[in-house]
Amino acid sequence: MGSAFTQYTAEIEPGGSLGIAEGQRFIFVLEGEAHLQASGEEHVLAKGGYAYLPSEEPSALCAAVSSRIAVIEKAYQSLDGPPSAAQSGRRKGGPRGIQKLGVLVGKEDSIVPQAFMGDQALLVRALLPDDPAFDFAVNTMMYLPGASLPMVESHIMEHGLLMLEGEGIYRLGDRWYPVAAGDFIWMAPYCPQWFGALGKVPSKYLIYKPWNRHPLR
Repeated sequence: MGSAFTQYTAEIEPGGSLGIAEGQRFIFVLEGEAHLQASGEEHVLAKGGYAYLPSEEPSALCAAVSSRIAVIEKAYQSLDGPPSAAQSGRRKGGPRGIQKLGVLVGKEDSIVPQAFMGDQALLVRALLPDDPAFDFAVNTMMYLPGASLPMVESHIMEHGLLMLEGEGIYRLGDRWYPVAAGDFIWMAPYCPQWFGALGKVPSKYLIYKPWNRHPLR
């Protein structure tokens, strides 16, 4: 189908751990609590906590209690070459002086939400920095009841989407799908798509997409 990403959820019992990844990895805690060891430091990730681990970063993630974690993995694609699990993400020259990507740890609720196209009923949180060193983006999008995308969208890149909260209706191509928390959607490039929130509580999803790279590379 052409997907360049691997995305899954991991259910980890107390004391259990997540195996290593060959490429870069993004983790987002859905339930429970996990302890992450990376770059000589230990981080405690509760619900809504997340971490980015670059390729070949030695790390260990262990669940303190029964936990469920969303995981996104991808071979790194440099600014001037094809994907490779071993690439460090260096950029030659350039005004921003991009260096090797490092471990990034954060909390979703600490990110200031931005209104999507000025709509205060549709809020976006960018979980990865706006930096061309990163070859993909991960966002959460929250819709107040009744909110929707302002248009039918079609993108040159793939998308993967995990419903976190609430429910709604998703259009993919010419078909319509009711979705709720726990559902997953993968969208191929150029697939027309649209979402509208239903119900009496906000709807929210976690979404990834390739970013900062030419789509034909």
